[in-house]
Amino acid sequence: MRDVVIVGGGPAGLNAALILGRCRRSVLLCDRGEPRNAATPRTWGVFTRDGTPPFALREAAQADLERYPTVERRAVEVVEATRLDGAFEVRLADGTRERARRLILATGLHQDLPDVDGFSRYWGTGVHSCPYCDGYEARDHAVVAYAHGPSAKGLALELTVWSRDVTLCTDGHGLDLSEEDRARLDRHGIRIIDAKLRRLVGDEAGPERLEFEDGGAIPCRAVFLMPAECRPSDLIRGLGCELKQNGTVPTRDYERTNVPGLFVAGDASRRVQFAVVAAAEGAMAAFAVNTELIREDTR
Repeated sequence: MRDVVIVGGGPAGLNAALILGRCRRSVLLCDRGEPRNAATPRTWGVFTRDGTPPFALREAAQADLERYPTVERRAVEVVEATRLDGAFEVRLADGTRERARRLILATGLHQDLPDVDGFSRYWGTGVHSCPYCDGYEARDHAVVAYAHGPSAKGLALELTVWSRDVTLCTDGHGLDLSEEDRARLDRHGIRIIDAKLRRLVGDEAGPERLEFEDGGAIPCRAVFLMPAECRPSDLIRGLGCELKQNGTVPTRDYERTNVPGLFVAGDASRRVQFAVVAAAEGAMAAFAVNTELIREDTR
């Protein structure tokens, strides 16, 4: 029986393992090695590490863990997790099973891209989900808000922080906007194009042009996708976690969930999806886990 099993080796999982290692807790960190940001060349907005490639950050974090002998890392997928007698049992892809008193899921989210030619090619280099993470690199260039529905107006206005050349594209879905909302977008120079998208084209450096099925085209350095529903890990669903409509877990204080002993940290949690925030959530979950175990052990 270990103290903790951590599923996921991104910023949240790695930082949770670091804190728990320093608490001398027996930790098993399992990661299958398919991070959501694998296509992203740089990680921005991380204190003292601004612009570091994601894999370089992970390698440095893994090296940090080497000094803590109670932390074990395995490059393996966790395929099943169950709550059993007040603890947790996980089944790994290699067939082995492990038990732990607490479980931290730092599994992140899977985001499906819109079915537009070129979006997958430029995912992470010209098609993004977060302007806070990647807007600066497209500053003062033509950018597109790919959005429809209630969040469309907000995303388009948000992009004006980085560029005054913003186009809101609905890809044929249309917009239910009031005249006041349309006037507000117009005042800020935001164009609205309802035509269906044909493709995003460019060169190895990034996108250059967005083409439409009606034959039109506009310059485009970057596309930012509206906040969309994401698919959480099957582990989260299988353990009975509450879920919000967008697929994230509405965690309580210190990343606790509605399932006793289960913590969810990182992008699968409720907060903004920044790498530095994910790392902080991992640290908070680790603090709460250690506090709970101390209380159990000192009764």
